[in-house]
Amino acid sequence: MGQSSSTAAVPSCRDNNYSHRLKVKPTALITPMQAEETDDWQGTIDGFADYISDLPDECLAVIFQSLGSGDRKRCSLVCRRWLKIEGQSRHRLSLNAQADLFPMIPSLFDRFDAVTKLALKCDRRSVSIRDDGLLLISLRCRNLTRLKLRACRELTDAGMAAFAKNCKGLKKLSCGSCTFGAKGMNAVLDHCSSLEELSVKRLRGITDVAAAEPIGPGLAAASLKTICLKELYNGQCFGPLIIGAKKLRTLKLFRCSGDWDKLLQLIADRVSGMVEIHLERLQVSDYGLSAISSSLDLEILHLVKTPECTNNGLVSVAERCKLLRKLHIDGWKANRIGDEGLVAIAKYCPNLQELVLIGVNPTKVSLEMLASNCQNLERLALCGSDTVGDAEISCIAAKCVALKKLCIKSCPVSDSGLEALASGCPNLVKVKVKKCRGVTPDGADLLRTRRVSLAVNLDTGEPEHQDASASDGGAQDNAIELPPVGGGGGGGSSQIYAAQLGSSRSTSFKSRLGLLSGRSFVACTLRRLSGGNSSSRGNS
Repeated sequence: MGQSSSTAAVPSCRDNNYSHRLKVKPTALITPMQAEETDDWQGTIDGFADYISDLPDECLAVIFQSLGSGDRKRCSLVCRRWLKIEGQSRHRLSLNAQADLFPMIPSLFDRFDAVTKLALKCDRRSVSIRDDGLLLISLRCRNLTRLKLRACRELTDAGMAAFAKNCKGLKKLSCGSCTFGAKGMNAVLDHCSSLEELSVKRLRGITDVAAAEPIGPGLAAASLKTICLKELYNGQCFGPLIIGAKKLRTLKLFRCSGDWDKLLQLIADRVSGMVEIHLERLQVSDYGLSAISSSLDLEILHLVKTPECTNNGLVSVAERCKLLRKLHIDGWKANRIGDEGLVAIAKYCPNLQELVLIGVNPTKVSLEMLASNCQNLERLALCGSDTVGDAEISCIAAKCVALKKLCIKSCPVSDSGLEALASGCPNLVKVKVKKCRGVTPDGADLLRTRRVSLAVNLDTGEPEHQDASASDGGAQDNAIELPPVGGGGGGGSSQIYAAQLGSSRSTSFKSRLGLLSGRSFVACTLRRLSGGNSSSRGNS
């Protein structure tokens, strides 16, 4: 089945006649299991009466949906009823999309028949699922709204076209390291008229920029709100799509080759409602920034390692994009953005809430003006700045009244600078100091002592665990370990699951532990949901 080998086979259990007292109108398409099992619980769990068997399927489904992936898997091993309810109430699924997944697709989606978010991921060294597998999935999951494809190299334009025709309600598509080309992408854009988010990374099916087929706009252009292009040798082929997306709100371009200045000008002339733009390691200059400045509703701007951008381009953005709330700049030590651009931001963007400066050298002049004019500044990160010392930190402490989080990395700051924070920034809740040689553990301890409620995180230069910059992250899809489909007849599918998952006596023993854990866990959850009522009755 392509899932983790740690998943154990379902232990044999004898069904019990569950009396399902459905007191509410069903809200989910869950078919109760009319099984005939007898179990060994004898009406009690850990000394408490077993009311779980009397719960309607819908209530169990709600409980399952509040659990993590591991707990859901363990609950599905309790009995056949729980197995089926867990499958029917699961909307998100992540599969190892190797070629041998194909024969198990029917049984998989018989169990998980309500999936709306699907991730198909293949190891780079393995043969991925092919067009026939994707077609079969599309026939079983016509209500799919999100699809993530990773390293599915065997998928072609024809497979993507067939999928798009069957899953017209798709709202989000993310594909990386795939080999289909412009025809496959255009098929999705032509059939999925509700598509809102598109993320493409290393699409290898388009190699020659000059001869590449343009992508878009298609029917999806009318609904697209977010476009993210990463590591594309031919990213400008998506130009027609970006230009045609009139409702586009977010544009992210990471490490895409070619000169983007002219295309950004065309985009700015046609798309006026963008609120978030990310440019990272892109060939873009002040001409491109000037084009971006026509997006008057712009609130979030990331300029990461774009060495051709200077103060002049940042000034043009500041003068027109007065709603800017978040600004991230990684100057890459080019020293082309400094006080002049930051002073313009302070002057024209009073709503600024988050500022991240990496490899930029601001002085007390610009920092003081930012602190004075941007009264809503809550998050500030200064990384790799040679000009940020104790005087600059003291200025921040005195002026940044609304500041809540401060990050300082690889700056010439000492304990004296930290001491200034002890009496400044009244709303500060967290300070992170990393690789600042002048700051000692004693200085951090002193700050903790003087401001007990302040969280002070000091890293003097040991191996890194987390990046210092305050970058945004996305929610990751929950990959799950799928237990085999339970059933009375064993049959061929059970043998396939057992062979795929490598069941053994040890895993069977672990599954028994998981069975007890799952049932006891839900029992505890029910007791918590009931509040203190049961305990109060017991005390009385």
